Amino acid sequence: MKIGFDAKRAFHNFRGLGNYSRDLIASLSRYHTEHSYYLFTPDFNDDRAIHWLDQYNNLNVVRPKDFVSRKFPASWRSFKVAQEAKDLELDIFHGLSHELPQGIEKTGIKTVVTIHDLLFLRFPQNFKWLDRQVYFKKIKYATEVADVVIAICEQTKTDLINYLGCSAEKIRVVYQTCNPRFYSPIPVEKQVATVERYGIHDKFILYVGAIEPNKNTMTLVKAYADLKKSINHKLVIVGNGGKYKKQVESYIHSKGLEDRVIILSNVTNDDLPAFYQRSDLFCFPSFFEGFGIPIIEALFSKTPVITSKGSVFPEAGGPNTIYVDPNNKQELSEQISNVLTNHDLAFEMVEMGRNFVEKFHRRQTAQNLVDLYNSL
Repeated sequence: MKIGFDAKRAFHNFRGLGNYSRDLIASLSRYHTEHSYYLFTPDFNDDRAIHWLDQYNNLNVVRPKDFVSRKFPASWRSFKVAQEAKDLELDIFHGLSHELPQGIEKTGIKTVVTIHDLLFLRFPQNFKWLDRQVYFKKIKYATEVADVVIAICEQTKTDLINYLGCSAEKIRVVYQTCNPRFYSPIPVEKQVATVERYGIHDKFILYVGAIEPNKNTMTLVKAYADLKKSINHKLVIVGNGGKYKKQVESYIHSKGLEDRVIILSNVTNDDLPAFYQRSDLFCFPSFFEGFGIPIIEALFSKTPVITSKGSVFPEAGGPNTIYVDPNNKQELSEQISNVLTNHDLAFEMVEMGRNFVEKFHRRQTAQNLVDLYNSL
């Protein structure tokens, strides 16, 4: 098959949606070389994107060709890609993040669109009015014209039905993976050397993710503050943010926790697995996620996980992760103490969690996706 992708975020985004795009494309490229892959993207010059592309020799990049398309890449993606996909005689076009090019339904090409979440409808207060209108228009169109809508979890499938009236028969849940750098153990000496380069010399609890209200980082810091006299672990927060981050930093300062709670905004992707594997516990008390990739990164890293009840979290964390009410800092404190002091519990969480997360290995997620393509 000749399969095309809206791959803008694979080359221009280096957070969640970009990671999803790169991991999906890389998995197909490695495990399913019988197909041809075409990546539609505006021009790019980021060294990270160039390095990623150089690792694969069976990917065909399709960029805007004429001056106007290069000058206005958003217009090219919306209004010209469908015709270019038809000219290439693609069998399938897959929009990897919420949208499909206008007119794709008239080309005879089978279409798939991935919907990660509908946070702009669940939490409209966190999004600008104009952004919400644009997101709604794009997602509504894509889900209406697509032959198959991929939801990355059962929670997103439910939201698509409830918020957009999308037909349940049209939606397929296909789980995503994380980067394979998290799959393999790192020698202890390298773990230690890596985290020490960032000034971490003690045992620690880990959080990875944006520092923003929906991620609920403040509750984690408050729960940790209640434990500071009873545990020796530090709290390491890997992530960045804006106004909310400043509020978290202000609270840390008010409690005199500057030497106990460390915020790192410069940890590279290559170094991140060492943080997971070196930590004794991963805490992720988010209110809501599209999926929760950091959870499976931690499970692949053989680190026990505490996260939130409900939503998508049990799908990502499995039966041996501990789930707490994200609004209840006392419950979070108690479970942190429980995991750090009960070594048998922590060992069981690690071993069973690693077995569970194998379902998200990219070999399996790639096969699930190809099975879907073959069904069209």
